[in-house]
Amino acid sequence: MPVEYLELDNFKSYAGKQRIGPFHDFTSVIGPNGAGKSNLMDAISFVLGVQSRDLRSSQMRDLIFRPPGGTTSTVDTTVRQFGAKATLVYVDASTKEEIRFSRSISTSGVGEYAINGSVVNFASYEERLSDIGVLLKARNFLVFQGDVESIARKTPKQLVEMFENISESAGLKDEYEESLKSKEEAEAATIFAYNKQKGFKSERKQLRDQKEEAARFDAKLNEKADMQTEFFLWQLFHINESVVEREQNVDQLKEELDQVVDTEKQVADRLKQAKGKASAARRASAAAEKSRVKLAAKLDALQPGTIKAKEEVKALAKKLKSDGKALEKIEKQTLEHQQTISELQTEITEYKESEASLEADYEEIKQEGAGGQGEVVLTEEQEARYEIVKEAAAVASAKPRTDLGKHTRALEMARAKAGDLAANLKEVQGRNADATKAVTELEDRKKAMTKSLEKNAAELAAAETELDTTQKQAQEAQARREQLDAELTKINATLREARDDRRKNKEEERLIGAIATLKRHFSGVQGRLVDLCRPTQRRFNLAVTVAAGKDMDAIVVDTKQTGFECIQYLREQRVGVATFLPLDSLQVPTPESLERLRSKFGADERYKLCADVIAADESVQRAVLYAVGNTVVCNDLDSARELCFGTRGGRGGHEQQGPKIKAVTIQGAVISKAGTMTGGLTSDESSRAGRWDEREITLLREKKEKLELERSQLFENFGSSSGRGKHQSGSLSHSARIEELRNNVGNLRNRVTYTKSDRGYTENKLKEEQKLVKSTTKQLTTLTKKLRNMEKAVQDADAAVKQGIKSIKDAEEAHLGPFREETGLHDLRAYDEAIGQAREDFLKKRMKIREHLAKLTAQLAYEDGRDFNEQKAKVEKRQKDREAQLVAVRENEEMLLEEVAVAKAKLADAESHLTQTAEREKELDEDTRTAQAEFGEAHADRLKVSKTISSEEASLERLRGKLHETLQKARVEEVDLPLVGDETRRESRLRGRRRGGGGDQDQLMEDAAESIEESSERTDSEPQMSQTLSQETAVSMRFSQREDPRVEKEREEAEKVDFSSLRAPLKQKLKDRDEKKLRTSFEENIIKLQEDIEAMNPNMKANEAYDKMTATLKESAEEFEEAKAASIKATAAFNKIKNLRTDRFQEAFQHIDEALKTIYTDLTKSSKHPLGGNAYLSLDDTEEPYKGGMKFNAMPPMKRFRDMEQLSGGEKTVAALALLFAIHSFRPAPFFVMDEVDAALDNINVLKVCNYIRQRSGDFQCIVISLKDMFYERSQSLVGICRDVGTNSSRTLTLDLTKFDDDEEDLGTRKRRKTGSSVMTRGSDLGSNQ
Repeated sequence: MPVEYLELDNFKSYAGKQRIGPFHDFTSVIGPNGAGKSNLMDAISFVLGVQSRDLRSSQMRDLIFRPPGGTTSTVDTTVRQFGAKATLVYVDASTKEEIRFSRSISTSGVGEYAINGSVVNFASYEERLSDIGVLLKARNFLVFQGDVESIARKTPKQLVEMFENISESAGLKDEYEESLKSKEEAEAATIFAYNKQKGFKSERKQLRDQKEEAARFDAKLNEKADMQTEFFLWQLFHINESVVEREQNVDQLKEELDQVVDTEKQVADRLKQAKGKASAARRASAAAEKSRVKLAAKLDALQPGTIKAKEEVKALAKKLKSDGKALEKIEKQTLEHQQTISELQTEITEYKESEASLEADYEEIKQEGAGGQGEVVLTEEQEARYEIVKEAAAVASAKPRTDLGKHTRALEMARAKAGDLAANLKEVQGRNADATKAVTELEDRKKAMTKSLEKNAAELAAAETELDTTQKQAQEAQARREQLDAELTKINATLREARDDRRKNKEEERLIGAIATLKRHFSGVQGRLVDLCRPTQRRFNLAVTVAAGKDMDAIVVDTKQTGFECIQYLREQRVGVATFLPLDSLQVPTPESLERLRSKFGADERYKLCADVIAADESVQRAVLYAVGNTVVCNDLDSARELCFGTRGGRGGHEQQGPKIKAVTIQGAVISKAGTMTGGLTSDESSRAGRWDEREITLLREKKEKLELERSQLFENFGSSSGRGKHQSGSLSHSARIEELRNNVGNLRNRVTYTKSDRGYTENKLKEEQKLVKSTTKQLTTLTKKLRNMEKAVQDADAAVKQGIKSIKDAEEAHLGPFREETGLHDLRAYDEAIGQAREDFLKKRMKIREHLAKLTAQLAYEDGRDFNEQKAKVEKRQKDREAQLVAVRENEEMLLEEVAVAKAKLADAESHLTQTAEREKELDEDTRTAQAEFGEAHADRLKVSKTISSEEASLERLRGKLHETLQKARVEEVDLPLVGDETRRESRLRGRRRGGGGDQDQLMEDAAESIEESSERTDSEPQMSQTLSQETAVSMRFSQREDPRVEKEREEAEKVDFSSLRAPLKQKLKDRDEKKLRTSFEENIIKLQEDIEAMNPNMKANEAYDKMTATLKESAEEFEEAKAASIKATAAFNKIKNLRTDRFQEAFQHIDEALKTIYTDLTKSSKHPLGGNAYLSLDDTEEPYKGGMKFNAMPPMKRFRDMEQLSGGEKTVAALALLFAIHSFRPAPFFVMDEVDAALDNINVLKVCNYIRQRSGDFQCIVISLKDMFYERSQSLVGICRDVGTNSSRTLTLDLTKFDDDEEDLGTRKRRKTGSSVMTRGSDLGSNQ
C-alpha cells in the first residue's frame, strides 16, 4: 500500500490535526454532500504539488481552515495563527521505506515543501516525486471531478499536448524549436551563397560575350546601308512604272463611262412614261374596287335584318306550339286533382274502421289470455299502475342485483384463473419436457456444425486461392482487351468522320505514277511536298494548304541538277508538267527572322508561324520553309487584321512597324504583305486540304487490321492454355470459370457464415434451453401451489352468488305483494307472459294508424286549396297575343327579301367592271417591268464601269501612297538615294554616313517638313472638313487627286532618283509571288542587320572587368562551401532532436493505444456482448505527431462508428476512464486518486469499472471518492467523511472491509456483519483520537 496515511492540519474543512487512514489497495471515500470529500481530494493534490488555482481557491490562504460563523470563534483564532499543513505518508513497495511528503502554508499565504521533515525547493520535491513515478505535469496520479468529461471533450490538439506531457517529449520542445531555427538559418545562408556565386558566374559570362561583340559592331553598319539603298531603289523604280500604267488605264475607263451614262438616261425616260400609264390604270382599278366595296357593304347591312326576321318567325311558331301543350297539361292536371281528393277521403274512412277493429281484437285477447286461466283481467288504468309498481320494484332490487353481478364476475374470474393456471401448469410441464429433449439435440447439433465449419473453411481457402489466380489472369487479358477496344473505337470514329468516298482524278493519278517512275530513275527525288509533311493538328489543314499554295504539289529533289534531269525526262516521256524544289538552291527565311516573329507573338495563342504547325523530316525542312516562308497562321480574321494593320485595322489605322507580314486564318482567308485580303474557298482548295486525311485514313486502316488481329488472338491463346475446350472461346471460358469460382467461393462463404451463425445461434439456444429447464422446474412448484389456492376461491364465490339471488327476490316482493292483493292477481309473471306482448303490439299498431290518419287529413286539406282555372285563362290570353305578333313579323320578312335581291344585282355589275380595269392594269404593269429591266441592265453597266474605275483609282491611290510612304521612310531612315548627275556628292555622302552625317538627306527631310506644314495650313483653312475627316482620310483624298501639288512634287522627286546603279534583274517586272519573295528577302536581311547592330552594345572596359570578376567568383565559391558545411551540421543536429522527440511521443502513443484497446474491451465486455467494444487513437501526422492532432474514437458493443460527441454521457465516461487507465499504465504512479468518476455511469457500467479497479488493485493503489453503494461495497476499505457539528468541520471514519469476505457465509460471519456498526464506531473514535 504506497499511500499509508494522510495527515492534515487545519486544511480547508478539516480542523486541527487529523490522521486519515490506513488506505488499502482499493479504498473508497464516502459521505454525504458537503461533508468534505472533495476537500480530501484537494489535500492529496495539494501535498503532491498541484497549484492552488486547480484546488478551487484563488490564493493559498484560502486553503487554511476557516469555519463559518464569524472571526470570534475560538477554533478559528487558534488554527489561523499556525497556518495549514498536509503530509502524505508513502511506503515504498520494494524497500518498505517510509517517506513523508509535506507541504505547508503560513498565515501570510507562503508555502513550503518538505521531505521527511527537511525543507526542500520545488524542483527537488518534484524530482523526488518523479522517482516514485508521480509526474506533476502529466498528473498521472489523480483525476479531479469533471476531468473524465473533459477528456472526452478534448480537441485533437489538446490530446496531443496531453500526450507530450505524459511522454515528456514536451521537455524537448524548446530545444527542437531552437535547432529548427538554426537549421533554417543555415539553409537560407547556403541558398544565399549559392545564388551569389551563380550571379557572379552569369556576370562573368556576359563580360566575355561583350568582348566578342565589340569586334563585330563596325562591320554591320556599311552592309546595312548598302542593302537599304538597293531595296528602296528597287521599290521606287517599280512603283513609278506602275503609277504611269494605272493613270493611262483610268483615262480610257472614264471615256467608256460617259457613253454608258448617256444610254442609261434614255432608258430612264422610257421607264418614267411606262410608270405614268400604269399609275393611271391603278387609280381606275382602285375606284372600281371602291364602288364594289360600298355595294357589298350595303348588301351585308341588309343580311342581319333578314336573318333576324326569319328567326323571330321560328321563335313565335315554337312558342305557340308550347302554349297549346301547356293548355293540354292543365286540363289533365284538373282531372287528376279531382280523382286524388276522392281517393284520400276513401282511405281516411278505411283507417278509422281499422282502428276500431284493432281495439276490439285487443279486448278479446285479454279475455282469452287472463280470464281463461281464472285470473282477473286488468283494466287500462290498472295496467298503467302496474307499470309504475314494476319500476319501483326494479329500483329496490338494483343494489342486490349490482352485488350479484360483482359476485358473478368474481366467480367467473376465479374459474378463468383456475383454468388458466391448470393450462399453464400443463404447458410448463410440456415445455420442461421439450426443453430437456432440445438440450440433448442442440449439444449433438453443435458438435456436428463444428466439424462442418472446419471442413468448409479448408475448402473456402483453396477456392479463394484458385479464384485470385484466375482473376489476375483475367484482369491482365481484359485490360489489354479494353485498351485494344478503346483504340479501335477511336479509329472507327475517325474513319466514320472522314470522307471515304474521296477519289483521285486521272491527272493526279498520272502525276503520282510519274513521281514513282522518277523515284526509280533518280535517287535524289524524295516525292511531293504534300506527301513529305503534314499539319501538326487537323484544324491547320486548310491554313497550311492556302499558305503553301501550288508549292505543296511541287516535287522535292536534292539538287538543281536532279531537277533539270527530271524535267528533261518528263518532256521526253510526255508524262505531264510538274514543279521541282531543289533543296540546295532554295531561298528560305533565316532562323533569326523566324525567332523574331515568335518572340513578337510571345504567349499569344492566336498566332503561330505556319512553319511551326507543319511536321516534316529535317531533310525536307528547307522545302517547307520555302513554301510557307514567314507566313503566320491566325485563329480568325480579326486577329489577322490586328496583326497586319495594327490595333485599329485597315489603311486608316496606324502603320505596321517593321517588315510586312503575310497572315492566313484557319478558315482560309489571306492578308498579303501588300495589304490585300482574299477570302472564300474553292472546291480545289477544299479537296487539297483533305489530302492529309487520306494518308491518315490509310494508316488508320492498317493499324485497325493489326489491332483486330491481336484482339482476336488474345483470348484464343488463353482459351487454349486454360484447357476449357477448342470450340469454346477464351473470353467465355474465362468468364465462365471465374463465375463458377465466384459462385463456389460465395457458396462456401455463405455456408461458413451461416454455419458460424447457426453454431452461435445453437450455442445461444442451448444456453436458453438449459435456462428454460431450470426455470420451468421452478415454475411447476409455484403453479401447483397457486392452483390449489384458486380452487378454494371458486367455492367461496359460488356461495356468494346464491346469497345474492335470494336478496333480489326479497326486494321485489316488498313492492309487488300489495299490488297482487289489491287486484286479486296471484301470478304477475304469468299475467305479463300472457298479456304483455299483446299489449305492446296493440299500442304500436294503434300509434301507426293514428299517424297515417294525420298525414291523410293534411294532404286532403292541401288538395282542396289548389285552383287550375286561373292558370288556364292566363295561357289562353298569351296564345292570342303571340298569333298577332307572328303575322306582323312575316310581313316584315317579305319586304327585306325584296331589298336584298336588288342589292345583289347592283353588286354583280360592279364586279364585272372591276375585272375589266384589273386586266388593263396588268398589261401596263408588264410594260413597266420590261422598261425597268432595260434600265437595270444599263445601270448595271454603268456601275460596272464605275466600279472598275474606282478599283483602278484605288490601286493608283495605293501606289501613290506607297510612293509617298517609301520616300518618307527613306527620309526618316536616312537612306542614301543616288540622284541623276550627282555621283561626286553621293560618294561624299557615303563617307559622311559612316561618320554619322546625312548629306542631301537633310534636304529631303526639309522637304518632308514643308509638306507637313502645307498639310496643316490647308487643314486650318477648312475647319468644317477637319471635323468630319480624320488626318488619315485627308491624306488618302490627297493621293486620289492626280493634280495635287504634293503628288506632283513626289513624282518629280522620284524621277530625280538615279536608277542606273540598280541591277538589271531587279528592274525586271516580277509576278506578285516573286515580288513578295524578293521584298521579304530584302526586309529580312535589313531587319537581321538592324537587329544585329542594335543587339551589339560593346563595352570598351570589358577586359578589366572580366579579370576582376574572376577573382570575385573564387572568393564566393569558398563562402558557399563554408555555408554548405554549416547547413549539413545544423540539419544533423535538428534531425537528432526531432527523432528523440518523436520516439518519446511514439513510445507513449503506441503503448497507450494498445492498452486502451484492451482496457476498453474489458470495461465493455459482458455475457450479452462477450467481445466488448472497440476504442483506438489515431494521429494526423505520423512523422512528427506533435505538430498535428490526435483523434480518440470509441465504438460501444453492437453500435456503429460515431464521433465522440455523439456518444451518450455514460459511453463517453467509460471511454474516458479507459483512456485514463491506459495513460496510467504507461508511466504508472504507485497510487491513483479519483473524484466521483462514476457520476455519469449507470449501475451496469459502475459495476464494470468497479470490477476492473478491483482486478488491477494488485498493480496500483486506487483511492476513489464515490456516492454509489455498488462502487464502495466492493472496496477493500472505506473512509467515511462527515460533519462535526460541534466544531463545524469535517471528521473521518475508517473501516477495513477485508474482514468481511464474501466466502465466509457461516453464522459467525453473519454475526460479525450485524456488529459492523460497532466496529465502524470504534474506527470513528480511533480517528478522532488520532
